[in-house]
Amino acid sequence: METRLSEARPPLPPFDAAGARIKVRAAEAAWNTRDPDRVAAAYTEDSEWRNRDEFITGREEIRAFLQRKWERELDYVLRKDLWAFGEDRIAVRFQYEWRDSAGVWFRSYGNELWEFDSAGLMRRREASINDVVIAESERTLFGPRADGDDAGIPIR
Repeated sequence: METRLSEARPPLPPFDAAGARIKVRAAEAAWNTRDPDRVAAAYTEDSEWRNRDEFITGREEIRAFLQRKWERELDYVLRKDLWAFGEDRIAVRFQYEWRDSAGVWFRSYGNELWEFDSAGLMRRREASINDVVIAESERTLFGPRADGDDAGIPIR
């Protein structure tokens, strides 16, 4: 499926280090909006995902998945860091914190592998994620990253 020029999402492949970092920060910012429509628009119409044990195909399935995710994962806050990149691929490590409807807090750790089309839309995403129960007092993420905050994700 061909991407329309109006859907282009710079920076475009081939990626250099600066472009890959920009792409990662843009993804982080979008996901922190918790807006399924905004996030899904960054993927090709036929994008393929593996998220934990789910296999998802296409923007509509992505949108529905994200809607369910953010109905369940309340007060979600995410940080992503560039791990590696290639011509049209980026590897990311991430952490996010959220609580369930019973008020139990979690920190989720993961890695993602991304592949992009020539217009900068993600055509493939593979995510491996683990959840750890944390006390509310152990939280470290309280909102989207502040402008100029380029600190990496600490290993905990």
